[in-house]
Amino acid sequence: MYKICVIEGDGIGKEVVPATLEVLKATGLDFEFVHAEAGDEVFKKRGVALPEETIEIAKECDAVLFGAAGETAADVIVKLRKILDTYANVRPVKSYKGIKCLKDNIDYVIVRENTEDLYKGIESEVADGVYTATRVITEKACRRIFKFAFELAEKRKKEGKIGKVTCAHKANVLKLTDGVFKRIFYEVAEEYPDIEAEDYYIDAMNMYIITKPETFDVVVTSNLFGDILSDGAAGTVGGLGMAPSANIGDRYGLFEPVHGSAPDIAGKGIANPTATILTGVLMLRYLGEDEVANRVERALEEVLEKGLTTPDLGGSLTTFEMAQEVAKRLEKY
Repeated sequence: MYKICVIEGDGIGKEVVPATLEVLKATGLDFEFVHAEAGDEVFKKRGVALPEETIEIAKECDAVLFGAAGETAADVIVKLRKILDTYANVRPVKSYKGIKCLKDNIDYVIVRENTEDLYKGIESEVADGVYTATRVITEKACRRIFKFAFELAEKRKKEGKIGKVTCAHKANVLKLTDGVFKRIFYEVAEEYPDIEAEDYYIDAMNMYIITKPETFDVVVTSNLFGDILSDGAAGTVGGLGMAPSANIGDRYGLFEPVHGSAPDIAGKGIANPTATILTGVLMLRYLGEDEVANRVERALEEVLEKGLTTPDLGGSLTTFEMAQEVAKRLEKY
């Protein structure tokens, strides 16, 4: 049995997460869903956005499935990533039939270092009207994120994918911090001789995900660059409503759709559950249930191709109805 910490959070999180749970229940796997609170409403009620008991539940479970956070996002999901030391942010970028994508053969993963860089939040006012932010890059964090990326590429190669890792950096300008980033990338690459290694400057990479996305397999980069690049990449395959993500560390896995709480449509029952269902697929793979994950993805692919979707994707179904269409097809696969 898998014990899953479920945090619906705010806004449409309260709709897309329950819809995804219906899909997970239909897989036939034995789940125990332990619900925990976090987000804006909890903050208003209790004065804290991420209660201590929620953190403890997250640590006791096999994985965490998170919906969305509103204004308290920095105090909830960002804090939870740090507490659980989920150093690898994993963002698949894949085109699906039935969805308007830049190209129909996009299938790669962006791996973003999740703990360092400017997102350490070390900022100060050094003089009147002068502000600085400190960029932190350590060899330890570089080495472990690159190992993660190459091991992912090895797994994907066995599945018939390219078998390549691309490092995106700005070592020509950030000579020390990104110089280290690039150097350690190639040091780690030597440990994986069967995987191709290449690197691009981040500005060029921003262009290449538009002009030649089909040439990539695993893209690895630092925290800020990865944050920007992955949202841009999502735009090539249907937008944030199609974008799942995983935050993975050595002990814990935290899974969340990329979209926010979307207060403008919250409560209307029309939120697109695709990103959260795909996030569930990532969670299944993390739990070692690759075959079940493949079944869910195939069922979702059929639903998307048939246009059995929410209004944002051109369909007329509610959030829950779309998830039900996926769930009932699992028997076929």
